[in-house]
Amino acid sequence: MKQHFISTSIPYVNAFPHLGHALEFVQADVLARHRRLRGGDVFFLTGTDENALKNVQAAREAGVAVPTFVAERAEAFKRLAAKLSIANDEFIRTTEKRHFDGAQKLWQSLDPKDVYKKAYSGIYCVGCEEFKLERDLISGFCPEHPGKKLELVEEENYFFRLSRYADTLRELITSGKLAVIPESRKNEALAFIDQGLEDFSISRSKERAHGWGVPVPGDESQIMFVWVDALSNYLNALGYASDDARFTKYWKEAEDITHVIGKGINRFHTLYWPALLLSANIRLPDTVFVHGYITVGGQKMSKTIGNVIDPFALIEKYGTDALRYFFARDLPTFEDGDFTEEKFIASYNANLANGLGNLVARVMKLAETHLEAPVVLGKELLDEAERGEYETHMKQFQIQKAADVIWGRLRELDEYVTRERPFEKVATDIDGAKKDITHLVQALAGIAHMLTPFLPETAEKIKTAIKENKKPETLFQRI
Repeated sequence: MKQHFISTSIPYVNAFPHLGHALEFVQADVLARHRRLRGGDVFFLTGTDENALKNVQAAREAGVAVPTFVAERAEAFKRLAAKLSIANDEFIRTTEKRHFDGAQKLWQSLDPKDVYKKAYSGIYCVGCEEFKLERDLISGFCPEHPGKKLELVEEENYFFRLSRYADTLRELITSGKLAVIPESRKNEALAFIDQGLEDFSISRSKERAHGWGVPVPGDESQIMFVWVDALSNYLNALGYASDDARFTKYWKEAEDITHVIGKGINRFHTLYWPALLLSANIRLPDTVFVHGYITVGGQKMSKTIGNVIDPFALIEKYGTDALRYFFARDLPTFEDGDFTEEKFIASYNANLANGLGNLVARVMKLAETHLEAPVVLGKELLDEAERGEYETHMKQFQIQKAADVIWGRLRELDEYVTRERPFEKVATDIDGAKKDITHLVQALAGIAHMLTPFLPETAEKIKTAIKENKKPETLFQRI
């Protein structure tokens, strides 16, 4: 059995989860569930980044002790994962001992030639947890956080020689040994290299960090900077610090390692992280899958504008699988996609209530009424359902296109019912009608099989209905 490692990024806990976090959870979950469906042994990781300076600032603004603040917010992300039916194997918090131990081990494993200390003065974006160059700014602001004041920081920090790895990183990305998906994000990573890679800070003073975070080994005056600290979570959840068997199985010997991230942290996962691993002589990931952002009515989500969408409210109102469907099929897999509740409801009614739900009800009512026993399904039937376009798209991380294949099969079944009219044929040709109904149930089983990574609860209800030869309760109530 092939081992696979799949991870989301770990979100900061300075704010509660929003729709973008839910999107990434679902995309990674679709990939993990699909590989399990194909017989793979998958370790699926998510978690929270709790050591960033912005978390400390948010806790102080809220008047809450930092440990209490980050613990409460981490629980919110755990609840969201559960509400979305995310089948993750681990949830790591970067305040855990296993993470501290692993982050310090990674630091100590870096090639000594790559780490040096120097006095530094630079423009710092707390939102990105990154020093910025003038060329990175738009009208004097960080493009990721327009309107937020940048800080001038002057202190002595440790730096990592990213510049030393420029040629190696270019070869890895160009050759596809480190696959950056989609092509536009691959080109973006290469453009970063072509601009000239700057060495980056990997620590901050204990004073500026307010004593919060992972101490630098051997230097009590410094706290690890977020990128060395946070990125090591992928290793630490597997027991990197103690070289656990799980680390060997799902990292050292894995068939593939995939990180699912948002476009705003592309460079950190395609340049910083591989360089740190090269320096520490640790195996690199195979794929970095980069998705876009969710806009709301054409605007970026912003607390200032007041258009931040609460995913918990949508799940409560419309159901888990309805939101998963919107992420998988109504939003582009790699680019920015827009959300409005009006679009959501229109799609829900057309594709879930009137589409999938209606077809399942019609087919299973026919089966319940006219078939004496459940339809026998062979494994080859389900395997066949996954071949062709669906499997090709899934291997290429084309989640939206794979979902389109499923709904294409649904349209074909609708057309079959309209053409063959088994609901009328039962009165004149019962044997022919039973043959049609059996075909419809078998095709529905194949659809439910393919649907499993996307809408797991709905797929299970369809499978149960087929097994019991019974029309299920309404899958999606029309709104």
